[in-house]
Amino acid sequence: MEGDFVSYDLVVIGSGPGGYVASIRAAQLGMKVLCVEKEASFGGTCLNVGCIPSKALLESSDHFFKIKNEWKEHGINASEVTLGFDVMQARKNKIVTQLTGGIRMLLKKNKVESKTGTACINKDKSVTITSGNSKETVQAKNIIIATGSVPTSLPHLPIDQKTILDSTGALALQSIPEKFVVVGGGAIGLEMGSVYARLGSQVTVIEATDRIIPTMDADLSRGLMSALQKQGMKFKLDTKIKELTLVPSIPRLRSGTTLLGDPERSRRVEVIYETAGKEEKMEAEAVLISIGRKPNTEGLGCEEAGIQKDAKGFIVVDDHYQTSLPNIYAIGDVIGGAMLAHKASEEGVALVETLSGHAGHVNYFAIPSVVYTNPEVASVGFDEEELKAKGVQYKKSKFPFAANGRALSMGFKEGFVKMLADVKTDRLLGVHILAPHASDLIAEMVLALEYSASTEDVARTIHAHPTLSEALKEGALGLGSGTIHS
Repeated sequence: MEGDFVSYDLVVIGSGPGGYVASIRAAQLGMKVLCVEKEASFGGTCLNVGCIPSKALLESSDHFFKIKNEWKEHGINASEVTLGFDVMQARKNKIVTQLTGGIRMLLKKNKVESKTGTACINKDKSVTITSGNSKETVQAKNIIIATGSVPTSLPHLPIDQKTILDSTGALALQSIPEKFVVVGGGAIGLEMGSVYARLGSQVTVIEATDRIIPTMDADLSRGLMSALQKQGMKFKLDTKIKELTLVPSIPRLRSGTTLLGDPERSRRVEVIYETAGKEEKMEAEAVLISIGRKPNTEGLGCEEAGIQKDAKGFIVVDDHYQTSLPNIYAIGDVIGGAMLAHKASEEGVALVETLSGHAGHVNYFAIPSVVYTNPEVASVGFDEEELKAKGVQYKKSKFPFAANGRALSMGFKEGFVKMLADVKTDRLLGVHILAPHASDLIAEMVLALEYSASTEDVARTIHAHPTLSEALKEGALGLGSGTIHS
């Protein structure tokens, strides 16, 4: 049978951060690789409708917000500031196009063959690729499923991408809604909510649990919510959505000549929710449903081929990412765990290195998580609640950025570095940062956890002055002989 088909050492299904990185690394290790992508543009959710476009809008909206609200403190008076949202969107699209095109170039440079089409795994472990009316079947010694995830939706909250949106629709709005409701207080919802809040929307976040970013340290949750409230965002915690109803609407004018709300939009959304045992309602031009993501396995042929899934639809794998079938593997969002692009990339590298006879490994304890609001939130290792639940004897310190010279020169007076360490060994167990550029600061702490550093190791490391990173040194000092600047 194998002789009837074109054969590869490895077929990778999906070209997101897991798939394309695995493909490139496998080719570098001498494999003949085919990467299959069902969308016209390579790069997966992250590059097309996730990490990259959201960060482009976050950056643009942050500039606008600072000009309007913070420049005066620096002695800069900017009058008649206008917003070209279409230009902002065009810039975002240009960045996406540049990076997705770059993925194809990287694949070609590393001699990875790529095909566009929908891949389906057959019972004989061949892969059929369908593109339009054409079909092609290929054989592979090994197959990697790297198809990622898609936004979770609810049956009673239909997504129309005009007024009721998922993250993809929120990135593609052509005008700024006057009132914007975010259902879900996780990273995606907060990031998109903060974009539109900075641009003038009245943003309300509805979260079913008792705090935002509920999977992160509680101090981060409280600190971030306080910061976002000061920027005008509103929060309804312990609140559940009951119903969304479309109602007639008339476009509204705001700020003189600036039209907020699509002039072609003929409907608004009535949001009915339950809080403190009472049913209440509000109206909005747009509602973002951001309640998580689910594995993207539709059309893969998993059931027909006999690939096992768990109750939530995630593909079941062993410690080496092998599915229930030999020589078929899965990585990234499709197997669950932290749904992060860098986690998928590391799994892809570890897997293909193992297949090539090397010692591939992922340290899940040292995978950072980031929320790209302003201030940013970054975290690695255990949070305090987890240590308490495990019965670990720990010590903690919390150093405020209000005592950091670089932070004050930037106009940042809130936020902190929180460090957790083992009482007996002084080994660093977790670091949680609320600050500008927290996403960059966390890298040093990831390295520290990767090499099982003690807090004394961090405290004895020289940090340039004046920098935000000095707060990391101070946090470590706080777990030893004591901080210098607080």
